[in-house]
Amino acid sequence: MDIGVFIPIGNNGWLISETAPQYMPTFELNKQIVQSAEKYGFDFALSMIKLRGFGGKTQFWEHNLESFTLMAGLAAVTSKIKIYATAATLTVPAPIVARMASTIDSIAGPGRFGINLITGWQKAEYDQMGLWPGESHYKDRYNYLAEYATVLKELMETGRSDFKGKYLQMTDCLVSPRPHDVKIICAGSSDEGLAFTAQYADYSFALGKGTNTPTAFAPVNDRLAAARAKTGRDVGSYILFMIIADETDEAAMAKWQLYREGADQGALAWLTNQAAPNAQGGTSNTNTTQLAAPESAVNLNMGTLVGSHASIARMLDEVAAVPDTKGVLLVFDDFVKGVEEFGTRIQPLMKSRAGVKTDA
Repeated sequence: MDIGVFIPIGNNGWLISETAPQYMPTFELNKQIVQSAEKYGFDFALSMIKLRGFGGKTQFWEHNLESFTLMAGLAAVTSKIKIYATAATLTVPAPIVARMASTIDSIAGPGRFGINLITGWQKAEYDQMGLWPGESHYKDRYNYLAEYATVLKELMETGRSDFKGKYLQMTDCLVSPRPHDVKIICAGSSDEGLAFTAQYADYSFALGKGTNTPTAFAPVNDRLAAARAKTGRDVGSYILFMIIADETDEAAMAKWQLYREGADQGALAWLTNQAAPNAQGGTSNTNTTQLAAPESAVNLNMGTLVGSHASIARMLDEVAAVPDTKGVLLVFDDFVKGVEEFGTRIQPLMKSRAGVKTDA
């Protein structure tokens, strides 16, 4: 099973809490995390893109780096780990993304760079700069993304596009040099999102579910398998989990409870408000709907594995056993300590990572 790290490009990582670690995103922090991940044999690092945060007392995600430039820098200071940047497709034309991919491929070396394509769901991110296409985007976004992906793949694979669609029109559009074997991830779990992924992407990015319920996401894999059966393409799932580890199950659970008690209610209210139109747009079975649900919005309702190092290793092996799971994308309450402890105390106990070569 592949292991990736979802690096903290925004302040405070993925905990919307006043009692969680508080920190700003920097290149040095992310370099330390990704170099450590590479040392311990992680397969890939992925950064999101966020253009406006949720506010609140913690100013959650009000402070963010930019994904492509960050990953270009990280590509230059690593040698093996795969590097994925996220393209906010409403903000950057597909030909520019193709050219940036070519540039980062030149920095990283062939086959190390990939792209996560997102449609955009938080209106405030795009409205602030006059780029929000209107409320119809909630229903039309995967039609737009299909055209975007078609142009992007044509340019990366052939260097030329004359695509003419409803949203995008190319006229002898050229990109050279072409990048090498750029994999595409899509973070969509609605029926429309999975259909898109099965047609255009190499990996599906979905949220784990619940606390210490490592296989609860399995129905998403089943739905991806159904979509994949219609296209005949090989597409695997990367599942997002937060890891909260300590010496004992009890100590880890105490940390998790502390973070929950400190939930930043102002930021959570903003999140709920911004996510509502996405559900009303007819795509209720989405990652966005899950991350804004009230049950555990303090960490965006992602799957959360809480326990001792041995307990975490056991639960991750359960994840690996779910059919069509290609890998996991991990976040930590404390990234620097978390990656180190994963490499030295969790991974060695995992059957699904037996034989992984590390530089430790």
